[in-house]
Amino acid sequence: MKHKGMLTGAAVAVVALVAGAVVFWPRDTMAPATPATEQTTAQAGPELTFERVGGPKRTVVRDRAGGVVATFTDEARTALINGSPRSFSEPKATAATVNTSAWVRLLPQPWAEGGEKASWFAEWFRTARQDTTPDVLEIATQYAVDAPAEKDAAGVRFRGDASFGPVKASGAGRQEQSDFYDYLGVPWPFPNGPAGKPDRARYGAVDCSGYVRLVFGYRLGMPLLNTNTAGPGLPRRAFAISEFGPGVQLVRNELRRATSYSALQPGDLVFFEVEDDPETLDHVGIYLGIDNRGKHRFISSRERMNGPTMGDVGGTSLLDDGGTYSTAWRSARRL
Repeated sequence: MKHKGMLTGAAVAVVALVAGAVVFWPRDTMAPATPATEQTTAQAGPELTFERVGGPKRTVVRDRAGGVVATFTDEARTALINGSPRSFSEPKATAATVNTSAWVRLLPQPWAEGGEKASWFAEWFRTARQDTTPDVLEIATQYAVDAPAEKDAAGVRFRGDASFGPVKASGAGRQEQSDFYDYLGVPWPFPNGPAGKPDRARYGAVDCSGYVRLVFGYRLGMPLLNTNTAGPGLPRRAFAISEFGPGVQLVRNELRRATSYSALQPGDLVFFEVEDDPETLDHVGIYLGIDNRGKHRFISSRERMNGPTMGDVGGTSLLDDGGTYSTAWRSARRL
């Protein structure tokens, strides 16, 4: 799954489709606006309206025509901004595409009611609406099969094709427990315990939660923990991120299949129970949105595909088709 370079501006050339690659390109149609559920509004200048809605509590920014410009969720740092349309695709693993105008950015602090009046907000929002640098969704695709590698000034490969983990000693399947610092090959100082020490055998690998920590933590700056308990950052394992992670829990784990699709927006984390213990969430992915078939699609690092995928090898990457992951979906969180 090769991810093409970032497109800048609203009017850009179409990126050619590469066989077996994740690609994205601009489109001419915009995603539908999220409907409001309450009517409390506050005017802020002649062009934008900041409207408070519920389920979860959030501020929806609308333009003069009523179209959704952005959504800010109370207690969460992930902000959804409606920008230039683009598409994500993985021809090697699925015929589906995700066509979206959603760009997911991290706020400098968790949102709270009235946040639009804060001193930092106006400049941040103006910049974010024009920003075409990689966001959560694009960064998430930069670790797929055949994704081009890139190193920073220190020579650390921070993006490029990631595997899931080393082959098990039995030769059947791949090992879990590869964290983001294993992918990077560098030690990581955690604020709440010993530094993470990379395993050479795991260089370039991330399991499902390590992948989420790579995207939101290492790449986007969200604090990271080395434990599975509550604290000021992202815990290590999927069950701990669901229960103790930052942000707001959108769908609670009730030990049965979740179907609260309307609660989701692109960039949310979705959690699954796919292994033996029915009470332990053991897989996590990043929700991409509704694909061209009308299905709710996510991307995650998986053993069968040997790394991050939005495809359907070893089970469809869908929440609503009755497949392995669909029936195993249990909870969701907005960071």
